[in-house]
Amino acid sequence: MKPTHSDPTVQPVPASVVETVDAADVTLSNPRWAVIALGANLGNRLETLQGAVDALADTPGLRVKAVSPVYETEPWGVEPGSQPAYFNAVTLVKTTLPPSSLLERAHAVEEAFHRVREERWGARTIDVDIVAYADVVSDDPVLTLPHPRAHERAFVLAPWADVDPEAVIPGRGAVTELLAAVGREGVTRRTDLELRLPE
Repeated sequence: MKPTHSDPTVQPVPASVVETVDAADVTLSNPRWAVIALGANLGNRLETLQGAVDALADTPGLRVKAVSPVYETEPWGVEPGSQPAYFNAVTLVKTTLPPSSLLERAHAVEEAFHRVREERWGARTIDVDIVAYADVVSDDPVLTLPHPRAHERAFVLAPWADVDPEAVIPGRGAVTELLAAVGREGVTRRTDLELRLPE
């Protein structure tokens, strides 16, 4: 899955970077694509998101293929103004890790940035969520695939559509159509901020 860009406002990943990452893929045996959503609303949000991207890139058996623009988002499921706004982004990766191992890595990245789970919808330093893994559909409560609420969350759909406009959520439909249905209220692209694609 190589990201394409139909929106002229979305800057494509430089070809040289894509070629470098593609060349590195020879070290992966039968890699599969996965979509990982990132979110942070405590501390230095941009620095934390970049740190999470870099940590994922340092994972054996995983290559970060694309990183979305950054979006600023009103917190989900809480009283307006009760928490700081989130920075959100989506990464596309290729990996030889099975879903369970990828989940372990996601949790390890969260722990490295001191993520705590004291309350549902609580503020957090970082969220690292596996949104989709190839075409896998699973109702395993430990890791439901695709993510059971991704199709209704603009803060996932908008950055995902930026890096892969042709993406489809298995069993739900095209990401761009889902985004059109839910709308972009409360989700703002931060054109002044940027995450680096690890080399």
